[in-house]
Amino acid sequence: MSRNKAEQPKRLAEKLKQIRLDLRLTQEDMFKALEREIKPEAKLHFGYITRYESGSRVPSLLVLLAYARVANTSLESLVDDDLSIFLHGNLS
Repeated sequence: MSRNKAEQPKRLAEKLKQIRLDLRLTQEDMFKALEREIKPEAKLHFGYITRYESGSRVPSLLVLLAYARVANTSLESLVDDDLSIFLHGNLS
């Protein structure tokens, strides 16, 4: 029995990289920012940042929520390919 891979947003990797670059963060800084926002049950490793940005790994919903909180944007804007990312408020 094979499992079909769930559909993923086509622009997700691009948007995650855009967030980091717009916030002027290194991958290490982004990892630290996500760690501060992430739920304890979510799995996050430093090497995943590169993989998320290249599209070779898709973040869990909890990690996506952390990205949205770090960027002060909506989760919907991350996963909807028809929407662009708009960062709001304090970006520090």
